[in-house]
Amino acid sequence: MPKVSDLFFKTAIVWLILGIGAGLQMAISGDHGAFPAHAHINLLGWVTSAIFGGYYALNPGKAARKIAMIHYGLYNVGLVIMLPALYLMLHGGNTAIEPVVAAGSLIVAAAVLVFAVVVFSSGSVRSLSGLSPATR
Repeated sequence: MPKVSDLFFKTAIVWLILGIGAGLQMAISGDHGAFPAHAHINLLGWVTSAIFGGYYALNPGKAARKIAMIHYGLYNVGLVIMLPALYLMLHGGNTAIEPVVAAGSLIVAAAVLVFAVVVFSSGSVRSLSGLSPATR
């Protein structure tokens, strides 16, 4: 499995654990005010990261490109900024943290655009031998 796929899958599991933790915290406390943050943690963190990992696993030529690791890093930096801030904003009513949520959201959006470049770019990367990764 390509390294970037493995990283996306492992990171997805971390987000899943955090999403479940947020859900449990809401259930135990009876305060469901942060449910949009819980949904974002699960959908952007767990589901979307796993989908990215699957895409790169199915496209090893694209996974081998430097842009794939840039995508991974940028996406996760955005999530690490956005998701805790969103949770704190919704759970604690701290609206002053909204610019942090916005900044993280813009980084996530930029990472999705990077992924779009990967998806719409041409097929595979050529190795030094001139053979595509699939024919080696």
